[in-house]
Amino acid sequence: MQPTPTPPDRDTAFTRLVNDHARFLYRVAYSLLRHPQDAEDAVQDALLKLYRGESWREMHDERAFLARVVWRSALDRHAARPVALDDDTAGLRLPDLRPSPEHAAAANDERVLLQQLIDQLPDDLRQPLLLSAMDELSSREIGDIMHLPEGTVRTRLMRARAQLKTNFATLQTAGREVAAAERI
Repeated sequence: MQPTPTPPDRDTAFTRLVNDHARFLYRVAYSLLRHPQDAEDAVQDALLKLYRGESWREMHDERAFLARVVWRSALDRHAARPVALDDDTAGLRLPDLRPSPEHAAAANDERVLLQQLIDQLPDDLRQPLLLSAMDELSSREIGDIMHLPEGTVRTRLMRARAQLKTNFATLQTAGREVAAAERI
């Protein structure tokens, strides 16, 4: 039994959809998974699922629809990740968030520092911030993707930015104190 051939217009339309949105979909998946291969797999799973179905033909807002599908795929992949523990107590240890001297010296680059501060945000603040800043999505689009009211998204964005500002100011103050102590 041979598979039924797909009409050429269907393949062309789906190819256009993938070509137009592939980078954006990868960024959506990466913002949740924080791992390149997992993000690629999540996008591939979502696109394969869409291709096999017909729901993609009836979408009204391509970008929001596709982002929501990839977000769900990434959430499934994220939930299925095994928790890696070195030994019986590894899950009980809290990470030391203080930078090492070598790391502090390398943190002069503000981009590196900002990325670290963003990575330290809780998921509920980091994910909307990345979708807003990196993918340039509106609060409404982020709400559609994350299944949150638009007001909740705006509140989380405001809290994330405020926390980044506070954390950055704290690090700047600590850096000045260390520099002053080294001069003594």
